[in-house]
Order: sequence, then structure tokens, then C-alpha cells
Amino acid sequence: MKRRRFMVLSGSLLLGSAAAARSAWPDLHWDELLPPGWKADLGMPPAELARLSDTDPRAIEWFERLRKAWEEAPLNPAVHGRRGRIAGFTLPLERRGDKVIEFLLVPYYGACIHSPPPPANQVIHARSATPLAGIHLMTPVWVYGTLFAQRGSTVWAASGYRMEVDKVTPRPGADRR
Repeated sequence: MKRRRFMVLSGSLLLGSAAAARSAWPDLHWDELLPPGWKADLGMPPAELARLSDTDPRAIEWFERLRKAWEEAPLNPAVHGRRGRIAGFTLPLERRGDKVIEFLLVPYYGACIHSPPPPANQVIHARSATPLAGIHLMTPVWVYGTLFAQRGSTVWAASGYRMEVDKVTPRPGADRR
């Protein structure tokens, strides 16, 4: 009887510990960074845009309006101060030797390398007090830390959020395309 109670108690503690570990780093999702009802487009149908050449004044004007709108994309204040983890791809900004202390985190491979960059509400400026090894251009990672709604600007893109990084782990098998 004592052994059974011990096993039940031990099992409960293990399950409780696993649940506590999961809740310490709840997943943050990129769509949570968007304010409710916000749309990333400016209303031009993609088919119409596809018919225009890159040098067409209407295409140039549309992309300039899109770039400006995305730089000023509204943030979701509901995520300010949330602690959790988010998956993304890295763009190193500042290094100490061969380690990175600042980087942009973006939701998909190739973001910010191609034009236009994602909306600011889909770019996180991440900073780590501890230099991080293994962070390169477009490294797929999980970033753990505290997220803040705070705008910034870098050579790559405008960012809508800042994250104080506690740790970064690789995402093996993450799709780079």
C-alpha cells in the first residue's frame, strides 16, 4: 500500500514538473503579434500587381506605400511583457568575436534579405546579455525570453518588438524555404 502511494505521488510530481516546465516557456506565435483585424495588404489585387512591370510608376508607388505602411504596422500591446518562446530565423546584427549578442528574429526563411521586409509587427529585435554561439544568417531557432512592444530600426528592417533573450536553442529539421 505504501509503495503504491509512493508511486502515485512520484508520478504526480513528475507530471506536475513537466507541466511546470512547459508553462515556464509558453509558445508565442507570430499571429499573436498582429493586432486583431489588421491586414498586411493595401488592397491592390495580386493579379493586377503581377501584370505591372517593376518600372511601372503604379508598381513603384504601390511598393513604396506598402513599405511605409509595413514600417508603421501597428503592434499588439497584449503581448507586451510576455515571457515565452518563439520560433524563427535569425539575422545577426552585433557580434562579440564569433558570437552574436543582437539579432533580428523573423518568421520565415529569407525575410529581410529580400524586398520588402516583413511588416514591423513581424520582426523582433532580440538582445542577449550572454554572447550566443552558432547564430548565423537565417539560422532556425527557438528564442526564449521576454517580449516587449517597442519599435526599432536596423539596416535590415524596422522592428515592432524587442525581446530580452534568456536562451536560444536550435530547431533541427526546421524548413528553410
